[in-house]
Amino acid sequence: MTVNRNLSRSLLHRRTGLAATAVAIAVSGATLVPAAATAAPGGPQAAPWAETAYRGGVHVVEGTGEDQDVLDGTVFADKNHNSVQDQNEQGLAGVTVSNGRDVTTTDSHGRYELPAFDNMTVFVTQPRGYQVPVDEDNVAQFFYHHLPEGSPELRYGGIEPTGPLPDEVNFPLAKSQLTQSPEQHCVIGGDIQTYNEQEVEYARAGAFADLAARTDYAGCGVTFIGDVVGDDLSLYPQTRELAGMLNGPARFLPGNHDLDFDATTSEHTFDTFRAQLGPEYYSYGTGKVHVVALNTVEYRAGTAYTGALDDQQLEWLRNDIAQVPEDRLIVLAAHIPLLDYADQGAARHQVAQVQEIYEILEGREAVAVGGHTHSIENLREGDSLAGWSQLFGVEGLPFTHITSGAISGDWYSGRLLDGGYPTAIQRDGGVPGVLTLDIKNTTFQERFTVRGDGAHQMALGLNAPRYREWYAANLANRGSAPAFENPLAVSREDLAGGTWLTTNFWMGSTGSTVQVTLDGGQTVETVRTQQLQGEGQLVGAEWSDPAAVQEQLVHGGSVADRSMHLWRLELPADLAAGEHTAEVTATDVHGRAFTETITFEITE
Repeated sequence: MTVNRNLSRSLLHRRTGLAATAVAIAVSGATLVPAAATAAPGGPQAAPWAETAYRGGVHVVEGTGEDQDVLDGTVFADKNHNSVQDQNEQGLAGVTVSNGRDVTTTDSHGRYELPAFDNMTVFVTQPRGYQVPVDEDNVAQFFYHHLPEGSPELRYGGIEPTGPLPDEVNFPLAKSQLTQSPEQHCVIGGDIQTYNEQEVEYARAGAFADLAARTDYAGCGVTFIGDVVGDDLSLYPQTRELAGMLNGPARFLPGNHDLDFDATTSEHTFDTFRAQLGPEYYSYGTGKVHVVALNTVEYRAGTAYTGALDDQQLEWLRNDIAQVPEDRLIVLAAHIPLLDYADQGAARHQVAQVQEIYEILEGREAVAVGGHTHSIENLREGDSLAGWSQLFGVEGLPFTHITSGAISGDWYSGRLLDGGYPTAIQRDGGVPGVLTLDIKNTTFQERFTVRGDGAHQMALGLNAPRYREWYAANLANRGSAPAFENPLAVSREDLAGGTWLTTNFWMGSTGSTVQVTLDGGQTVETVRTQQLQGEGQLVGAEWSDPAAVQEQLVHGGSVADRSMHLWRLELPADLAAGEHTAEVTATDVHGRAFTETITFEITE
């Protein structure tokens, strides 16, 4: 008898006490409606996770059974939490188990059988009302890799030889009120993407410290959707240590920076990821939610990666969804998004099989979440862009697609803040943070939690002719441009030449509104720059976020020269000289309103 090797890992030292501060981008802001930092109101209240977490592993019964073509085992209720089925512990019927291609359900005794083949990962789909065990780093344990000879020689190790097929692979589950509840809070973390030890500490001080202070996600947990590290796979143990800070289970997906680049065949390109963190793709249930975690990165040695699912994963997806009751919300998580705004004209940064995936999900309540682009996007049903139509024949989205932003933001670039992390303002002007899907039954609301300041939801700025001239003069000097002086001062001449008050509403979408009240007067609607009605991207100084760009050109990073969530109001040309205050209220598609103010000066 053996237990999944992850159980034997020693408990790593953890640090959770680093302070965090919010990014200030030329904005004078009022306090916003706060996002939940601890348990969500009305949600299930749990004892401290560290004290009550179900820790254990998959029970692998070693042997040299005669039939090496069939794997069997039991899914059982682990009453005493020892990971082994004891005499008084019953098998669980109707639980889904897969080998990554075929999907079956357990019989009345909790037994299953699956075809076996080399280099497969067998895994259980966690059912509602139960939770899979986690190891000492909170990494969910629900899988077993079968690779008899182990990985080929790889720089970062890959998978050790597993030997002959075990006699049994048994999956323990513990009853859970948290996953039974119809209220769930599913955290999605994009692109931790640490390239070195210093960036691990940036991640620790930022999003992971924020998550360590929250207790609302213990049921659904956190799914990290790829680019867990930045090419250096030796940093996986440090990532596991960060996961040990969480108050819920951690699950991972691979990204294009999690590849074994020295693998000579495609079937081994994620072996080190699999050995350290788990399957390339899988599913799990919680509440009335079925989360499908996909590997959307395809890589063949000597070529560039692209966004795609191979035939085996597509077959698994069809089989998996076929087992899901119709009254479930499907959350489709992936690294490379199915479709996105940032790369709408680039096929390799979106998923080639998007139409097939839509067909599989037809008629289902669904939401897709992705990472990869280091931007925040909230794309709603019916949104359309020219690139989607030209590349994939998609004329309008069938359901919401959200790009979660990155924990690393813009690759940890920019000024170092007092909180112990860089500004890292992303290519859309968004800031680092995590996405949470707040779910009741099958209805969800998306919530973006800014690193260090969960209440902050927008950035305000002024786009004047003087700013656009500075932009053009310094675009080639990214990271070394002179500071833009007096960004909140506008001359009479600039007013006449067209000056906009800009609002970058990071989780804004079609259906959102942004209103401005200037100097306590009449409230007026602003205009969204990117309508998502089949047009292409609008790019350049005129369509940029000036608050973000003024940081990026001076201190480094990407340039926020386009955005799908930027609104603007042209200031009246006859504004009197002197100080003016604008109160900006951004209201999302769910009716939640956020208000900030900006004070600026008109000069003669």
